[in-house]
Amino acid sequence: MSGDTAMMWTDQDGPEKDYYVAFRGAFELASSSEVEIRLLGATTFLAWLDGGWLAEGPARFPAVLPEYLSVRARPRPGRHVLAVEAHYAGLQTNVHPDIPPFLWCQVLVGDRRIPIEWKCLRLEGHHSQTRRVSQWVGWILWRDTRKEPADWQAADFDDTAWPATSKADPGIGPIGPPTIAPVRRIGHKLSPLAEGEFAETFKAFREDPPAGFFLRDLGPTDLPPQGLWRRYDLGRVCLGRPRFLLDLPAGAVVDMGYAEYLQHGRVAPYIYGLSCNFDRFIARGGLQEFCPHNPRGMRFLEVHVLAEGRLIRFVEEAFDERGYHDQPVGRFACDDDMLNRIWRAGVDTYRACAEDAILDCPTRERGQWLGDATVGMATASVAYADVALTRRCLVHSAICARRDGLITGISPCNPCFIPSYSMRWAAICLEYYRLSGDRRLLEELYPYAWRNLAALEPRIGDEGLGNLTEWNFVDWGCLRPEGTVDILANLFLLECLGAMDSWCRILDRRDDLPRLDKLYNHIRGVAGTWLEDRLKGGGDRWRSVGYHAAALALRAGLIDGRFEAQCVEYLKAHMLECFPNDLSAPRNSDGSVRSSRIITPYFAHFVLPLLIERGQMDFVMDQYRTCWGWAIGEGRTTLVEVFDTRWSHCHQWSSCPTWQLSRYVLGLHNRFDLGRDHYDLRLIGGSLRRAEGAIPFTRPFGCDGDDPSTGAIDVSWRREGGKILYHLRTPRPVWLHPPAAQAGGKGQVVEVAGQWQTVLP
Repeated sequence: MSGDTAMMWTDQDGPEKDYYVAFRGAFELASSSEVEIRLLGATTFLAWLDGGWLAEGPARFPAVLPEYLSVRARPRPGRHVLAVEAHYAGLQTNVHPDIPPFLWCQVLVGDRRIPIEWKCLRLEGHHSQTRRVSQWVGWILWRDTRKEPADWQAADFDDTAWPATSKADPGIGPIGPPTIAPVRRIGHKLSPLAEGEFAETFKAFREDPPAGFFLRDLGPTDLPPQGLWRRYDLGRVCLGRPRFLLDLPAGAVVDMGYAEYLQHGRVAPYIYGLSCNFDRFIARGGLQEFCPHNPRGMRFLEVHVLAEGRLIRFVEEAFDERGYHDQPVGRFACDDDMLNRIWRAGVDTYRACAEDAILDCPTRERGQWLGDATVGMATASVAYADVALTRRCLVHSAICARRDGLITGISPCNPCFIPSYSMRWAAICLEYYRLSGDRRLLEELYPYAWRNLAALEPRIGDEGLGNLTEWNFVDWGCLRPEGTVDILANLFLLECLGAMDSWCRILDRRDDLPRLDKLYNHIRGVAGTWLEDRLKGGGDRWRSVGYHAAALALRAGLIDGRFEAQCVEYLKAHMLECFPNDLSAPRNSDGSVRSSRIITPYFAHFVLPLLIERGQMDFVMDQYRTCWGWAIGEGRTTLVEVFDTRWSHCHQWSSCPTWQLSRYVLGLHNRFDLGRDHYDLRLIGGSLRRAEGAIPFTRPFGCDGDDPSTGAIDVSWRREGGKILYHLRTPRPVWLHPPAAQAGGKGQVVEVAGQWQTVLP
């Protein structure tokens, strides 16, 4: 990259990490033309064009596969200034790799690059390396704005004294175009939930900022007031930046603390361990905007202004949400308002966890976890047309594989190799293909699938897959069945081998099937023997199998007709023994808890469809009402990570009721592997009397927002005289594959255009 003149940084002395650099690039346009501005940085940057907001980035990337951010504008003829504030974290987080600092920028009119004259200045007001937001994300902001030039982003700012930039060579791969749409900046106005005066009570604020913030007296009686505070409720957990325009005296301190929920009625800016969900500014004086550089996760926000109260004036209060999606395209409504609320809570949870990747949660980690994306993909597909974040996750997981080929569980940074996730990766690729019809992904990742399997093969012996030294996550609270056979690992491997068999057949790679067949038959034999040994006894035989193994075995087709009904009843009974069905049951209070009486929202993604498809929809809907109803109790509007409030209050892997209600109750299941706009028609509505909603058309990979595939299929149905009157309205033809019991013919395909109505049993 040393020959790339668009790659630059500063050579000014300063700290080795956690610092900010201001860049100003001047360019000329002879006429009014649409320009494309391409930007990339080692870590976060904010950009303005002629003083007006332009963009933020970058979208996370592995060092070997960087993608630029593309923004289009149509400036007037003449001189223009591109201003960029770039942060160099100097460490590896869940969001950015630890690579040398750089900023890369191009301005193009068509294919012609416009020359840019760059200058830069290290911003000296930042107190470097004060604290981390959490151990998985970057630094807090602690900034004395008196030491930085005011309004340096403006087009007419005088930068003649600023030094020129220096060439940079971070050693990254070739920079390519974006594979996802730009992340949105969605503005919200803020109104205070509460406000008042405060007094300091903690003297060692610099050593422990969140403690100093939380220990302030917000209703002082014995102590003299030292400033004003305001508390805000965003209504749901979001990722973004609070933005305040304040009129303050020079030297006033502005502190912002963030939290997903209130503790003792207060915002406690702690997340986990030595975390610090907090930012501080020192005012230069006068009218000034205060906004953190990096986005933060929160529902509740407190702003404390340390200055003489009569000199503090709030002029504008806003929050700029950072998210990949805005309002959903999909809809769902039925005759049960609780189910409707749960469906929407799942969408809002996913929205908060959809940034430049499908995140686990927006506050604590912001990690692109492969296992979490399993649920996120399904939820996204019933709410939005764009599922490109899933594709990007699958590619990143493969690109960042371990040297032996094992797919990583988190990418593109802080890799964590979890065999269960590595084995699920192949199945997720096939699920994505059925949702999207994106055959190119299967062709692109086929070699990685075989390398992933090759990394596992040396650990396959007479008892199947074993000797796993890595953390093989199955579920929080999971108790693994006793014995020498690792049945859970083998059941994940069986799913992987089945997915790869389908993968080979789709790509017509039949020469690879014998190797797969041999492995599949061996693992199926090991798992089948293990199950037979457990089930041939009496008494607590299902408890000896365990909840997780029983569900995974049923998914794999290992439990035949002799035991299938028993397995379903065991899964139901197990769930009813657990919190929140049984309020006296053990609580999943932290990750170290292990118990035979714990269920999680995550594993319900796998278990509940097994019950729905075996005639248990009413039981499942009761689980939604009881368990997810508890999850959105006490005013929560996004879904908790587990069925305990001491974890994250916004974790998208808990959103399985959203996709299950849309798919089963509305009846349309994507089968884009059979062709564009093909659907299985499988309506399972339980005892509901009516339902309506919309299923978005899944947008083909590589199409922009103007593609005609946007839009949705409107669905409505109601019960009449023991039958269901089912109605579709579609803006273009779709193909339905009804079950024989509903359509009167095995394999029948119904082409539908415009409006379509039928009667189902």
